[in-house]
Amino acid sequence: MLFKPSEACLVYHSTDLERSARFYAEVFGIGFERRGEGRGEFLFARLSADFSISIMPGQPQPGTSPLVTFTLAEGGIADVVAALAKQGATIVSPVSDAPDGKGAAFLDPDGHPLGLYQPADKPLSRMEAVK
Repeated sequence: MLFKPSEACLVYHSTDLERSARFYAEVFGIGFERRGEGRGEFLFARLSADFSISIMPGQPQPGTSPLVTFTLAEGGIADVVAALAKQGATIVSPVSDAPDGKGAAFLDPDGHPLGLYQPADKPLSRMEAVK
C-alpha cells in the first residue's frame, strides 16, 4: 500500500462562494465555516470524521471539479507524488501551496483526476523526517 489517507475531501470550485453556501445549506442542510482570508478564503464543512467538503473560489472546470482529494495527515506528500509517478500515474499538478498546506493532483489509470493534501506543519517527505 502506497499510503492510507486519513480522510477524503470533495473539493469544488465556485465563482460565488455566498451563492454556493446558500445552495448547500438550503438543499442539504450543510453549514460551512469560512477559512482563510482575502483571496485565500474558502468554505469548509466536515460531514463525518473522515469526509469533508471544501468550496474554493475559482472557475468550475467540468471533468476536474469537483475533485476528490485525499488527506495525508502525517505529511509525506512529496514521497507519495514521486511514488505515483514511478507507478506511471500522470502528475497534473506537482506539489504546490494550498490553503493551510500543500497539495498535488494526478490522474488515475482511467484518467480521473484525484488530489492529495497535507497540512502545512507536516514534512513534505516522511523519509527525510525519519533520518
